[in-house]
Amino acid sequence: MPALKPTDCIGEITWLGCVPHRERPEIDGHPIPEMRLTFAGLDGEVHAGLTRPSCSRVLSQYPRNTPIRNTRQISIVSAEDLADIAQKLDLPQVDPAWLGASIVVKGIPDFTHIPPSSRLQAQTGTTLTVDMENRPCQFPAKTIEAQHQGHGTAFTAAAKGRRGVTAWVEREGALTIGDQLRLHIPDQRPWSGPNSADP
Repeated sequence: MPALKPTDCIGEITWLGCVPHRERPEIDGHPIPEMRLTFAGLDGEVHAGLTRPSCSRVLSQYPRNTPIRNTRQISIVSAEDLADIAQKLDLPQVDPAWLGASIVVKGIPDFTHIPPSSRLQAQTGTTLTVDMENRPCQFPAKTIEAQHQGHGTAFTAAAKGRRGVTAWVEREGALTIGDQLRLHIPDQRPWSGPNSADP
């Protein structure tokens, strides 16, 4: 019996990007026309790899820099959330490259809060599995501040709940701008354990 159910929510890819390995605090992302994904992610991208060193996101589970499975190969943000962040920062737009985004998708409501373990599947079969909500961090703030002095410091607050999700490659393949991604969600009720109401 299938454990994932397709939804009618289909997002369109409007932007693809790559962040090469960096040596400075600002994010040096740039747009690309096509993304050829392997099980290790996007070759040459700073977050590519089958494993990664653990970071602040999982400090409750592992000491920093513990080798763990890489479930944050790809960073996906919605065009709608980017527009909201730009408005809160009083900027005409927020370049997804400043956030280190891999993919910008439009058309899926409340995108940052789609369930963990959801799939985003292209018509070709290329499939990304959602790990969890991404969290605002200092690197986009520094990058925005370098581009627009006085605006970057507000990024963390402006992007809270709007930072998109991280994901990993479940099925290899290529993605291009204009591709459609259908959302598939786990077929289960929300967890009702003792911490389920915590923010």
